[in-house]
Amino acid sequence: MRVFPLLAVLLFGLVAPVQADQQATADVAGWLKRMAAAERQHSFQGTFAYERNGSFSTHGIWHRVEANGQVRERLLQLDGPAQEVVRINGRPQCVSGAPAEQLTDVVPPALRQLAAEQLVGHYDLRVVGESRVAGRSAVVLLMLPRDRHRYGFELHLDRLTALPLKSLMLSEQGQLLERFQFTQLDTLTPLSEQALRPSVSCLPIKLAPAALVTVNHWHSSWLPAGFNLLATHERSASGAEAVVTWLMFGDGLARFSVFIEPLQGESVVDTRTQLGPTAVVSKRMPTAAGEFTVTVVGEIPPGTAERVALAMRPAQESAQ
Repeated sequence: MRVFPLLAVLLFGLVAPVQADQQATADVAGWLKRMAAAERQHSFQGTFAYERNGSFSTHGIWHRVEANGQVRERLLQLDGPAQEVVRINGRPQCVSGAPAEQLTDVVPPALRQLAAEQLVGHYDLRVVGESRVAGRSAVVLLMLPRDRHRYGFELHLDRLTALPLKSLMLSEQGQLLERFQFTQLDTLTPLSEQALRPSVSCLPIKLAPAALVTVNHWHSSWLPAGFNLLATHERSASGAEAVVTWLMFGDGLARFSVFIEPLQGESVVDTRTQLGPTAVVSKRMPTAAGEFTVTVVGEIPPGTAERVALAMRPAQESAQ
């Protein structure tokens, strides 16, 4: 079954729902629960393709669940630079060839902790059929946005394990923004220590000590419906009195970050770019406390990111 064209059609409402909404949500909820537990229940190894921002790469992945519940994982880019990252329980231990966050970004949305009850108000959740990916039978889920402030997702989950075999992110026009797709997956062959051992070029990550304060001196006068503040930190810049504020917002599926930094006399210009599904919007903001630059980065439409940036205010100033 070819499902990719179907999502573009459904986004424009040209095809009637395949099930009653209540039953569809219940069906999706069951799959989401299985999916949330999948990476801590199943060891596997395989090869997947990743497409984003006009670039295409292939990766090897080795994922093992230990007897004590610990999850060890190794990712290796197979074409181009030999980029590698090894993680334990999701935390990078060593990296080569690229920042750890760049390599770990290829993990599909399906492996996030998704809950139907959190998503249903802002996404139309549906099970739309079956497909075959990497020689395995899959069930196809659609998560269609109910407004223009988030993107749609199409997920193909392995019927046997509920592991994600394929994930597509599409714009409201049906444009492909990001693709993750297994080309080979083995869930039966035991993984050896050698398969999970990093190469000599995978250098241990040293986390520099940083003074992080979990307070927030900023607020937003507008956020897209369903997005909530997930985390906030304020970091003192090295050797300076300036404080950089970081805030993360999410709706249970999509996420974006806001970075706020004092300009201290620097000259900057407003920018607005989009790299695949990632919008990057930076705005200069004058306040009673001085000038700041507000930068929004995340998997949301650029217009939404710009509106969020313009809505940020110092906490001591009342929202306008």
